[in-house]
Amino acid sequence: MQDKLPILEYDPAPHSLIEPLTIFPPDPRMPEHCVLCFFDEVIKKLADSGEARLIRHLESTLGPQPVYEIKALGTRITLVHPGVGAPLAAITMEKLIATGCRKFIAAGGAGVLDKTTVLGHLIIPDSAVRDEGTSYHYMPPGRENQPTEKALNTIISGLDKRGIRYTKGKTWTSDAFFRETHEKVKQRKAEGCISIEMEASALFAVAAFRSVEFAQILYAADTVCHESGWDHRNWQKALCREDVLRLAAELCTEI
Repeated sequence: MQDKLPILEYDPAPHSLIEPLTIFPPDPRMPEHCVLCFFDEVIKKLADSGEARLIRHLESTLGPQPVYEIKALGTRITLVHPGVGAPLAAITMEKLIATGCRKFIAAGGAGVLDKTTVLGHLIIPDSAVRDEGTSYHYMPPGRENQPTEKALNTIISGLDKRGIRYTKGKTWTSDAFFRETHEKVKQRKAEGCISIEMEASALFAVAAFRSVEFAQILYAADTVCHESGWDHRNWQKALCREDVLRLAAELCTEI
């Protein structure tokens, strides 16, 4: 039965019918360091204050996607909201790679599978369960993907040097926000997952396929526990969001 599932029919061909470079040629305005930031209100705040400078827009069926430049430790950083969900985030990353970005850190939030994990606590994924569809078009079928070693080690050493507390562990990447069932949560927690989000395993796969550096910083947001259910915790208003973005930008310069 499994050999008849389309999602498992991986084709390792290095080129596709539609190549990113044919639509998004290299752009000298684009810094090679890039932060993919999922915090729209923080990006808007930086843009409104003038700290983030608009470089260009990426064309999209959702409308023009703004690309900004900020500076961290004297280094120019591309700043983009990649969109929510594996397919959209992967497409954005492909566009950015084609236009010139090579060293990526994503800054986002994640549900945590243990209610004792404090809101805002940092989580550094060192692997991701591939419960999404995008990564299977970039890598052979398998259960988990990993960030690139250099980018992951840069984040870990940078946090250690700064004395910032974090937990390194396995995340669960899901496509279906409204299908996080009690049994699925229980299963993922039993296999070692500490968080759930919607992009990590796909972005790990894109980075591996395109030979660029990528790792991710997440903060503990809502809780998704099979014992106690869901607690929103007002996670989208967490005060740490701007700090996580600025931290990601600093660490990105060190890759």
